[in-house]
Order: sequence, then structure tokens, then C-alpha cells
Amino acid sequence: MTEPGPARVVAPTRTDPVARSLSEVVGGPVGRHGRPHRWWTPVRVLLAVFTIVFAVGLVQKAPCITSNWNSDTVRYSRMCYSDIPYLYTGRGLAERQWPYHDDGGRYSPMEYPVGIAYFAWAAAELTGLVATGPPESARAATHPANIWGMPGMPTEINRYFLLTAVLLFCAGLLAVWFLARTHRHRPWDAMAFALSPALLLAGLVNWDLLAVAASAGALWAWSRGRPVWAGVLVGVGTATKLYPLFLLGAFLVVALRRRRLPWASYAIGAAVVSWLLLQVPAWATGGFDRWKVFWTFNSDRGPDLGSLWLVAKDSGHAASPHTINVVSWLVFVGCCLGILVLGLLVRHPPRVAQVAFLVTVAFLLVNKVYSPQYVLWLLPLAVLARPRWRDQIVWQAGEVFYFGMVWIYLGGWLQSSSGEGSPAYDAAIVVRVVAELYLAAVVVRDMVRPWHDHARDDGSGSAECLDNDPLTPALSR
Repeated sequence: MTEPGPARVVAPTRTDPVARSLSEVVGGPVGRHGRPHRWWTPVRVLLAVFTIVFAVGLVQKAPCITSNWNSDTVRYSRMCYSDIPYLYTGRGLAERQWPYHDDGGRYSPMEYPVGIAYFAWAAAELTGLVATGPPESARAATHPANIWGMPGMPTEINRYFLLTAVLLFCAGLLAVWFLARTHRHRPWDAMAFALSPALLLAGLVNWDLLAVAASAGALWAWSRGRPVWAGVLVGVGTATKLYPLFLLGAFLVVALRRRRLPWASYAIGAAVVSWLLLQVPAWATGGFDRWKVFWTFNSDRGPDLGSLWLVAKDSGHAASPHTINVVSWLVFVGCCLGILVLGLLVRHPPRVAQVAFLVTVAFLLVNKVYSPQYVLWLLPLAVLARPRWRDQIVWQAGEVFYFGMVWIYLGGWLQSSSGEGSPAYDAAIVVRVVAELYLAAVVVRDMVRPWHDHARDDGSGSAECLDNDPLTPALSR
């Protein structure tokens, strides 16, 4: 397949009113006779923009870095918290301990899927090459709670965080590259990802950018007619975070509509095989009990941060973890069936990003927790499902508002007079949910009335090229 010429690339400053207005900052919309720059291709511009945004995000973490992550006041008031440095000493990584090694209970097993555990351990091994703390024998002889304050450890912890940030930056670059190349004629749709304030704020809270890169890669592979590679990347992503699994449902819906069910079977088979292969080191070295901690941890937890279940609890409608598990799965399965019916009945086949976005929103709405970095799960799907700046700004404004409120809440500055719950924080959760539902409603509208779906524009100047589905394998057209 040949790449489209410059004239076929859709310029959002010509087609999107908000993008046109924002472009005045850099000279206004591209002219009718404008010629592309020889070196600054869209992909290179997007990578450069992401680099700047990520660098600003790292600067945003500077107050925590300079305070050596020791001050609760700083990490919450400056909103610079990250899980990464605390788990370095809290899960045995500072002792170069394999995450699935049975240490007799000295450390809690990693409560994340194996992909993150492997990555965090590898980063710790690299940090050990420039370690500034005491020898590992001295650390092993010290209570885990006291390792943080040992001589040289603050510098080493910061080095671990910065090294992890560099590696996550590479994952983010890869995600931008994939997103920019998913739709051959619309690389600029990835700008809403690269320039995202939500990405700036949440990109270094946890290791979620790894799963983002994998899911973006799966979308790219599917769009290029490579279902096996799409499945492999889904398996890798699911071994890192659960949500890339939902892409398989989107692949299935599109394959059913395009009468190419074998494509979905190839992707599902490849995903299962790659996921299983990544579990083998954990099973072989730690046994089933340490491997299953991620699954039992999430099953046993009650209403937690950012969830509608917490809002219900604060309103006097608490539920047990078992009840929440059952109701959440019933509602989620019901939503998935509804999305399946919608995808099968709409006049024109939906796009993979649209279906995957709706399924992921449904999961997050009923989930027992919504950590601040979970916005990254939606981001690559959202920018492809609805590449219009107005809707992206509305949705991300709700997410950014919630991001700010969650740290104020954790800092203890939003507690009610009774000390139970926080009406202001509960309101922030509702605002975020409404913003997500708004974008989901617009995506559903695009599926039902595809002439509203600007992502179907192939660069010819018409947004009604309904059979030119960029997220459907070429052989199915």
C-alpha cells in the first residue's frame, strides 16, 4: 500500500472550527495553496509536541522530586503525586527483588498485572547500575519501612523515577506514532492526544502509558489489515492493564458487520497466546498465589477513589464488595450487549475506536475505583472515536477538573464537617462522569448518523465517504 500524498491529508484547521480558531496562535489556518514542509511532516510535528507536553508534565512533578517525595502537603497541594517512587521501596524493587519471588512475607506482591511488574523490575535493575544507597545486604537487614530513609536512598529513588519517566516517554512516543498513522489521511487527529492536558497531568502517575502504547499499536495494526499483530499487541496490553482486552470486542463487532469473522478469530487467538506467554515467567517463578494478587486485590476491595460506588456510599447507600462485584459485572455485561446490538444494527459499520471507547467508558463507570491516571485509558480511543476539538475540550475539561479535586480531597481539604465523605469531591466525580457520558453520547450519535462522523473524511473534502472505514482491515472492504 502506498502512503497518501500531502494533498490527501485532512487539515483540521480547514475542517474544524475550534482548530481553526486555535491556529491563530501559530499563524492561522493552512492556506489553500500551502505546501507541506519537507522535514516537518505531521508525524514529526506530533512527536515534537508530545515531547514538549511530556517535558512540562515532568516539570509538574518537580515539587515532589525536590522534596524527595516526603511531604504529603507538597504531593497533594502541588498535585505531583506518583506511585512509581513509593513502590520502588514498598515492593522490594530497591533490593532488586524479582516481583514474584516468595520472600516469606517481607514485601507485598505487586498488585499490578505482570507487564508492569516486569517493567518496574527491569527499571530497578537499571537503576542499580547507578545506585547511591547502601549495599543490598544492608537493605535486606533493615525493616522495609526504614529503607526509604537510609543514606543515599532519596537520590536513588529520584533516579528510579526519572529513569522510569524516560522509558515511559519512549512508550508515549510510540503511542503518538501509532495514532498518527492509524488513519492514513488524518494524522492530525493524534494532536488531541499529543497536546492533551490530561496526558500532561496523569502521564507519570503510574505505568499506564505502557498499555496506552500497546492499545494504540493494536489500533494501528488492525487499520493496516494485520489482525494477528493487532491481537499480539492486545495480549501485551492486557498483560499490562486490563482495558486493552476490550479492543477484542470492538474487533469482533466490526468483523461481524464486514463479514470477516476470521479476522476477529486471528486477533483473539493471537491475543490469548501472547497474554499466556507473558504470564509464564510469573507462574514459573512465583507460583499461582503471588500471580493472582492483582485479581484478588481488585475483587476484594470496596468502594474506592473516584467511583460512583463511593458517591453512593457517601450518600448512605453502602454495598459490600461482593454486591458491587455482582452488580458491576451485570451492568457492564448489559452495556456490552447493548453496544453489540448498536454496532450490528446501525446503518453503516462502526469504527473500532468508537466501539472500544464505548465499552471502556462502560467499564470505568461501573468500576469500583477510578484512579487519576485512568483517563489515559480513554485518551487514545477518544481522539480517534471523535476527532473534534470542541468535544475533546469538553470531555478533557471534566477530567482535568476531577484530577485537581482528587488531590485536594486526598490532602484532607474537602472533608465534610462530620468527617464522613465529601460532597465537593462527590460532585467532582459526577462532573467527570457527565463529561464521559457526553462524549459517549456524541460517539453513539456518530454511529447512528454517520454523516456526523468526521473521521470518515478520506481527504477528498467530503465527510460522507461512509464506506472508507480507516479502522477496518482493507480486505474486508
